[in-house]
Amino acid sequence: MVRPENLNDALKTLSRGGMTICAGGTDVMVYPPENARLLMVDRLPELKLIEDLGDAVRIGAAVTFTEGIESPIVPELMKAALRRIAAPAIRNMGTFGGNIGNGSAKADSVLIDFVLDAKLELASIRGTRTPDIDKFYLGRKKLDLAPDELIAAIFLPKPKGSWYYEKVGGREALAISRLSFAGVIDVRDGVITSLSAAFGAVADTVLRFKELEAMLTGKSLDEARAMKPDFIAAYDRAIVPIRGRVSETWRKEVCLNLLRDFLSQNGI
Repeated sequence: MVRPENLNDALKTLSRGGMTICAGGTDVMVYPPENARLLMVDRLPELKLIEDLGDAVRIGAAVTFTEGIESPIVPELMKAALRRIAAPAIRNMGTFGGNIGNGSAKADSVLIDFVLDAKLELASIRGTRTPDIDKFYLGRKKLDLAPDELIAAIFLPKPKGSWYYEKVGGREALAISRLSFAGVIDVRDGVITSLSAAFGAVADTVLRFKELEAMLTGKSLDEARAMKPDFIAAYDRAIVPIRGRVSETWRKEVCLNLLRDFLSQNGI
């Protein structure tokens, strides 16, 4: 195990190869890599910051879920998802970067990253880059992350308008998502200026269909209500659940019901 004192030393160590990045360890302890050499980043000061950037919040990758919940500047939509993650002991250890790096479509915080169009800060000794979250996920457990890169931070836009979040699990606590949904809508003077909707634990990555969201963007609430059946039907065609612990039919039905509820709660 290697525990560097700063980010620069961590990136130098990572560039030499053969290391497994570890922060809270809540995933590593479940599926420990064989003969792993752990690069511990949980105490790196550069990865522990939460900063208000105006329209967005920069959240360091080693910030724990509990720290996110307690922060006055992390958006309430994100906090709603964080509060549903496992139990307090896991939230005290698990981190934003680890939840993303796990590569799972069931990751609770990642759903919020998708619906808010988050960007990531990826760091290496070669420099940094900031891909969109939806471009970072290439498939189940497949990430646009080079061997010498680590997730340094998340740039999370603040939601505009009202938001909706729901997680469906097998029980109230310590539940892995069977399905999750988040929606954000901004209505100004009776006109929808923006709308986003994302579905987790349905496919290999979080699902979001921006071309379908555009159907209602710019429409009045009256126009949106008239278009609602066609809007729901378009999502019915677009959502193709993969096989899982519950049936594909059930998951699609719940997805559409949550989408309907989100729209209804916002006058559509």
